[in-house]
Amino acid sequence: MENKLDVFRRELVDVQGVPLFWSIAEKWAQVQSFEAWPDDLLISTYPKSGTTWISEILDLIYNNGDAEKCHRDAIYKRVPFMELIIPGFSNGLEQLKNMPSPRLVKTHLPVQLLPSSFWKYDCKMIYVARNAKDVAVSYYYFHQMAKMHPEPGTWEEFLDKFMAGKVSFGSWYDHVKGWWEKRKDYRILYLFYEDMKEDLRSEIQKLLKFLEKDMPEETVNKILYHSSFNVMKQNPNANYTTLTKEEMDHSVSPFMRKGISGDWKNQFTVAQYERFEEDYEEKMKNSSLKFRSEI
Repeated sequence: MENKLDVFRRELVDVQGVPLFWSIAEKWAQVQSFEAWPDDLLISTYPKSGTTWISEILDLIYNNGDAEKCHRDAIYKRVPFMELIIPGFSNGLEQLKNMPSPRLVKTHLPVQLLPSSFWKYDCKMIYVARNAKDVAVSYYYFHQMAKMHPEPGTWEEFLDKFMAGKVSFGSWYDHVKGWWEKRKDYRILYLFYEDMKEDLRSEIQKLLKFLEKDMPEETVNKILYHSSFNVMKQNPNANYTTLTKEEMDHSVSPFMRKGISGDWKNQFTVAQYERFEEDYEEKMKNSSLKFRSEI
């Protein structure tokens, strides 16, 4: 048995041109052959784009706003991270095998790496996208505390890696654009983190319509309350404090750090901003996808 700590801080491994954790790459055949069920709901995001937030909202919707039911376990057990395999710590594929239907399934995979069974069964999917600059900042702090990632280096070094797509799950640009295009052909509800921050009630209404569910206003109000940043930050079943310090060290940076839009302004220098914007324009010029960098 390898030393448990040897599984962390290792270099990423390319899978079809996308950098992934070494342990996912090793078990890639198992990930690819994952068998979705027709009533699975897939939650897809690029990392640090509101994944835990949308997962908590959907678990609340699936449990009709009953917060007690949503306290049954940690979010990463209620909504398993399908492709995450860390020997001795986590195996999303095994977790999902043992879950009752209907399952909520989380992925960070870019659209071209998603197991084909999701397309075969035309599963409903919800994608949440967040503006690139806030994602880069959040991902930098996440790398510091979440040990399955390689060491991030300095902010300047990390920003270079992020812009080049040399971080786990690859290029943010390819990720958001790939899922945006795919929504034209499949049942994908594409949401924006900034819209959720601005008016969560109307985004929840979109979710309910997409899921063909009716809910009284009183239940929606409960969901709004229990999925608010401050309540989730205090909720051990949502804030990842139930993981070991080897996996995530909250003393370095909390998993739920700020949860705001526009925090990039506290991190980017003027020179970094200008370089980033120029690169962004080039990479996004042929896409109809538009983001707000603050609200």
